[in-house]
Amino acid sequence: MSMSDEVTEGFWAATRERRLVIQSCRACGRRQHYPRWLCTACGGAELEFLPVSGLGVVDSFTVVHRAPAPGLAPPYVVARVRLAEGPVMLTNLVGDADWACDLPVRVDWRPLPDGRHLPVFRPMKD
Repeated sequence: MSMSDEVTEGFWAATRERRLVIQSCRACGRRQHYPRWLCTACGGAELEFLPVSGLGVVDSFTVVHRAPAPGLAPPYVVARVRLAEGPVMLTNLVGDADWACDLPVRVDWRPLPDGRHLPVFRPMKD
């Protein structure tokens, strides 16, 4: 089963090169993530994927201690990361850290079997 579709293909294609991109509306300039058909600010349909810095801060997080399915070894950290450019990404936090809200983080990449990479975030100090 593929994780991408017509709306998300640009995002996933960039991950093959370990580039983090988010949608930007050509009409109003709003940046958004996750990819959607329409701009969440003006309803415009002319969206493009633009690169972002990969820097952000932890907005919220939780440590999962019980695996919801086989192959997900706990503990792991699920978080909302607010990108420097504004949008929020739901992601995993990796690395050895005393996790806290507002902790500066940077993007890192977890390889997927098909050549794409999953963006995860680690402490800026790592």
